[in-house]
Amino acid sequence: MNVIRLTIALALWSAACAPARAQLPEVTLATPLAVSAVSTFIAREKGYFRDAGVEVKIEPIDSLTRVIALVATNRIQMAQGAINASLFNAVGQGLPVIMTLGSGATPVYHNIVIRKAIKDEIRSVADLRGRNIAVAGVGSGSVYEIASVLEGAGMRLSDINIKPLSFQQMTTSLANGSIDGALMYSPFSDYTYEQGIAVPWIDPEDGYMKVLPATSLAWVASADWVRQNREIAGRVTQALVRAGREYCQAYHHGPNRGELIEAMIRHGIATDRNAIDKVSWQARDPNGAFSRDSILDIQRVFRSEGFVEKETSYEKLIDASFSADAAKALGPFELINKASKLHGCR
Repeated sequence: MNVIRLTIALALWSAACAPARAQLPEVTLATPLAVSAVSTFIAREKGYFRDAGVEVKIEPIDSLTRVIALVATNRIQMAQGAINASLFNAVGQGLPVIMTLGSGATPVYHNIVIRKAIKDEIRSVADLRGRNIAVAGVGSGSVYEIASVLEGAGMRLSDINIKPLSFQQMTTSLANGSIDGALMYSPFSDYTYEQGIAVPWIDPEDGYMKVLPATSLAWVASADWVRQNREIAGRVTQALVRAGREYCQAYHHGPNRGELIEAMIRHGIATDRNAIDKVSWQARDPNGAFSRDSILDIQRVFRSEGFVEKETSYEKLIDASFSADAAKALGPFELINKASKLHGCR
């Protein structure tokens, strides 16, 4: 009995004398379950955040728009999503949010598809006048792409009937004739071709968008959190860029492509390995850099179409120092599969 008591006493004494483990600062990141988001999960799985001295919680979201208020109030420190009108309006209205990293850029492999039954009627952009055209959301990046196509023909969004629909709804609506076209991407567009519902028509990047490469996705941060925790924010963004470079290697069909596909399956981003391997993934800048001209052109189009109330300076929209610091810390990006002919992610 004395031996047992002595053992317990020694154990308690040892525990009391052991230095307390330092608690890592906690950061909450929010991201949609999209192909481009897999790098965030890779950063956590491979310990890049822990290497950077932070504990990260990842919250799945359906859109950036829905969590802007949570970022502004620092309940979520950073959120990833498509650059849209609501983001420009948030900054313009003085909400404390700022873009810190680009996480998606052209090529995005979007396509305006036309209902197959009317393909012979749509020969030019002008033929879209009065037609029902579906997009993923009003004020979304898809609207910017459509508006850029129309602008080249001297048209505006008011010259067509914009219909906000999910991609699944677009397929049904093309099939029943309630819409005439839609801005889609693979694999949703591929399905409409295979079923004989629609045909590919225009890629907005093919001579229509004025500024290329265009930044389409971004990490948005709480400006208050960044100001008060700049070193931590820098470590988080560097970990994201580190994993983003792995995404770029996989984008170019590097040796880790299968690894990222498996991560997509694990995290519910994809369900079919073969299908996700075949589709075109969106590109990005390997350092998370933004295209200044692209951001300002997106804002210009949204402003001209009435989605943005007032234009805001680039410096208020974006803190470009994070991508610059990450590029300096990580060094030049070297593509493994040098035979890749894909644009972007270089």
